Amino acid sequence: MQTNNHKIVDYDAVLDAKFGKEGTPERAHSEEAAYSFYSGQILLEARKEAKVTQAELAERTQTTKSYISKIENSHVQDKIRQQLQYLRDKGFIRFISRGHYLKIK
Repeated sequence: MQTNNHKIVDYDAVLDAKFGKEGTPERAHSEEAAYSFYSGQILLEARKEAKVTQAELAERTQTTKSYISKIENSHVQDKIRQQLQYLRDKGFIRFISRGHYLKIK
């Protein structure tokens, strides 16, 4: 891992260089991948905290264990926001607050 030797860094420039400028397709793809990873980790942690297996959650949400696994492992990027909204609307998860928002019922 590199250090910055205590130099001030413009992280907007770092993000632009690594993921493309804001508004570009490359940046949008990177942001969606990051959101997918984040959402998957939230679902995984909430499921484990609730002591619910992937199979049990899949049965409750009328989906498959495979699909729950794909979400948790960031293999589903398309429509992840819609899937979380669906789970919320069905009453299986509860958004607590921005950034800390998943509790499986």
